[in-house]
Amino acid sequence: MQRPLSLYALCGSQRQASTSLRLLEALRLISPDGVSIEVCDLIGSLPIFNPDHEGDRTPPVVQSFAAKIRDADGLIVSCPEYAHGIPGGFKNALDWLVSRDEVPFKPLMFAHASHRGDLVLEQLIEVLKTMSLRIVPEAFLRVPLAGKSDEAQGTTLAEAQRTGALQASLDRFVQAIRAHM
Repeated sequence: MQRPLSLYALCGSQRQASTSLRLLEALRLISPDGVSIEVCDLIGSLPIFNPDHEGDRTPPVVQSFAAKIRDADGLIVSCPEYAHGIPGGFKNALDWLVSRDEVPFKPLMFAHASHRGDLVLEQLIEVLKTMSLRIVPEAFLRVPLAGKSDEAQGTTLAEAQRTGALQASLDRFVQAIRAHM
């Protein structure tokens, strides 16, 4: 019997009606037995990164955020492109993790909710590789939700679920994690 896996999903958008969040929630809902996905709700509460506030001066919310990442077997990132780059709040969250030991070699899956936004993916890959995360390219998931009405997003997600695209990406990610345990 395999031990349960815990995945932590990070949304690069802080909008309540975010397509990135909707995609992460869809993955959470279809996660198989033995795999739990928790969607992070701390990013919007993190203070602006300041290296003077690391170590003994690390704010409690940052400690909680880092602990969630440490305890996860893998991370799922869904991040929109904003002004041809990484949204500031999400980059701030990553900055808090750069000099910490929770992320090196942690497996990471991208779930992209747009038919475009390749610039943010390139930037995220560069930043996350610099942080020594282990990106699992075979688990990459793209479901084009951005720019669609709520109804059209629901239809697109239902189609991705019906065709098995959501499950296949998540299964490949879980297999990659288990292969390195």
